[in-house]
Amino acid sequence: MPVDAGHETPAILALGETMAAVVPFAGDTAATAVGFVVEPAGAESNVASTAAQLGVRAAWASRVGDDAFGERLRRSVAARSVDVSRVITDPARPTGVMVKDPQPQGSAVTYYRRGSAAAAMSISDADAMFAGVGDETLVHLSGVTPALSASCAALVQWLLQSRSYGGLRSFDVNFRPRLWSARAAASEMARLARASDICFVGLDEAEPLWGTATPDAVHRLLSDVPQLVVKDGARGVTVYATGQRLFVPSLQVDVVEPVGAGDAFAGGYLAAIVKGADPRTAARVGHLAAARVLLTFADVVAQPPIEELWHLSVLADEEWAEYAQRPASVGERDD
Repeated sequence: MPVDAGHETPAILALGETMAAVVPFAGDTAATAVGFVVEPAGAESNVASTAAQLGVRAAWASRVGDDAFGERLRRSVAARSVDVSRVITDPARPTGVMVKDPQPQGSAVTYYRRGSAAAAMSISDADAMFAGVGDETLVHLSGVTPALSASCAALVQWLLQSRSYGGLRSFDVNFRPRLWSARAAASEMARLARASDICFVGLDEAEPLWGTATPDAVHRLLSDVPQLVVKDGARGVTVYATGQRLFVPSLQVDVVEPVGAGDAFAGGYLAAIVKGADPRTAARVGHLAAARVLLTFADVVAQPPIEELWHLSVLADEEWAEYAQRPASVGERDD
């Protein structure tokens, strides 16, 4: 059953599964650790959390189990200033769990999400999740959700096409090869992307999905999307909007861990858009938000109010390019 959804209408509502990530204390492995931390792990709640940290009203909608992990996730995401009143508690299914096992050759992740509460999301949940949501709310979705189950896929497709709840639709391709193959995902991902108003896609996922190796090739495939944001890692992003092609270079930072940076970028971009920014400014806010995550091991970090970033996000192109090339280490991106 849903918790009371009588909170203030969000500017951004992100829908998708968040799992309980079980991580050994630093320097240990899952097999030998005597201590673990449990943190939220979900692309959509990360986007909502980044927007909320920037001072934008944001909500997360999903399903969690009627269990300790579900309650922990609800409290943890709420502690990031995100409205969790649209999260449904499922008495019959568990909260999804992932175990991160740091290894010398890189971290291994094991998922326990088959049959999870979030995998049971369906169109029948929409009234509870979107109660009171009007045209002023941007709805954010990702390609993780349709890979979870047929009912999740139907929900995402319906939300993108029906426009029964909310206004603008944002879709992050977020292709996960461990959930479905590129062959299985390619046509559905393209269809969902074309139904969105704002689409985020990385070149590293576009090439295995569609064989598109350049931003312009992605744009030719998805030319109907009003705002298409093609990400190219440390180089930057290319935005296709209002008939323009804009390249916005990334900030150069000493990367600690890349996980979560894409979600931070999307959260920053969308936060700027709902505040009335143009795509170029929004991309720069996204880069500023992502840079803070790249400098930490965390998926979500504290962000300044978005108004504090305007003086950087509205720099002239040459000034931004110069600023972007200044390498930054931890604590050096607060100017």
